[in-house]
Amino acid sequence: MDQYFKSYEELDIHQLMLSDKARVLAYKTAIFNSKEKFQNKIVMDIGAGSGILSIFCAQVGAKKVYAVEASELAKNIEQVTTENNVQDKIEVIHSKIEDIDPNNLEKVDIIVSEWMGFYLVHEGMLDSILFARDYFLREDGLLFPWIAKLYASPCQLPSMYEFWNDICGVSMRCIGQEYRKIKSLKPQILLLNQNDLLGDIRLLAWLDLSCISMKDIDLLGEENHISVCKKDGRFQGMCIWFAIEFPDGSELSTGPYDKETHWKQTVIVLPEDIEVIRNEPIVFKLELKKDMSYPRRYNMELSLLDVEKVEHDVPCSCHMTKCIVTKKYIENLEIESHIAGNTDL
Repeated sequence: MDQYFKSYEELDIHQLMLSDKARVLAYKTAIFNSKEKFQNKIVMDIGAGSGILSIFCAQVGAKKVYAVEASELAKNIEQVTTENNVQDKIEVIHSKIEDIDPNNLEKVDIIVSEWMGFYLVHEGMLDSILFARDYFLREDGLLFPWIAKLYASPCQLPSMYEFWNDICGVSMRCIGQEYRKIKSLKPQILLLNQNDLLGDIRLLAWLDLSCISMKDIDLLGEENHISVCKKDGRFQGMCIWFAIEFPDGSELSTGPYDKETHWKQTVIVLPEDIEVIRNEPIVFKLELKKDMSYPRRYNMELSLLDVEKVEHDVPCSCHMTKCIVTKKYIENLEIESHIAGNTDL
């Protein structure tokens, strides 16, 4: 058994996920809001885990639910379905989705799955969802969720570094610098105070699960982005989070402004502070590239770019002269157009 699936046999992991009310209620709300879409339908729950999503689907009237689980937890799902009196509707399949012969299973109307990892794509389970979509979902079938978005914003990390400045009257900044070097070697999973976001939130990736391909998720975040600082501060890292949307229009977001989830946020830590001021532009490229030697992981590369050499948005609210002039010109055009419109009346 793959060590990845073996790790999900630990019940502590499932207690952590089931204790994440924002996560569980987002799925329950989306499924129950779409009750008419589930009634008398065939559903597949991929990576069913404890079986809770399968049970939600059965409770809203699904005719059949295939609960696909590769770990030994599949045995527990059968017990949970009996405990909740839905064993006649849920068939547990103890297998990886990729190992199921599509010819041996009828097409399904809906696929549900909680496949997201840290920074959305860690663990590589999205590959399995796309495989299932291509081989098991009816042509007009639904995915829960069906849209995934990845966001980033420059941030400061005072809670990570100010600790070392004064420990009962003793300064340990030298140790803090060493600590920072260590933390900058790999992405950190933490809860960021929303007040520590410095700039505009930028959309790194927008994924429509109904049509993206496997190749589309090998590399995310190819574009350059400009984030304009909202206040003075110390640029110390790049904060990353995700949101998903369901067919009923509801959303689960994991950002600093949202309810806390077990995913928290992912932060790429800079090795040194960069002092920034209000309206200063930060130009960056943040690429997430699948590690082909270990496809369940992505390698992240953050590049800070020359603000003079990158084309800015129009209009752009940064403090560069060309952007101020352009923005003012557009505002004047809008005023003139409004006046002309009122004159015609």
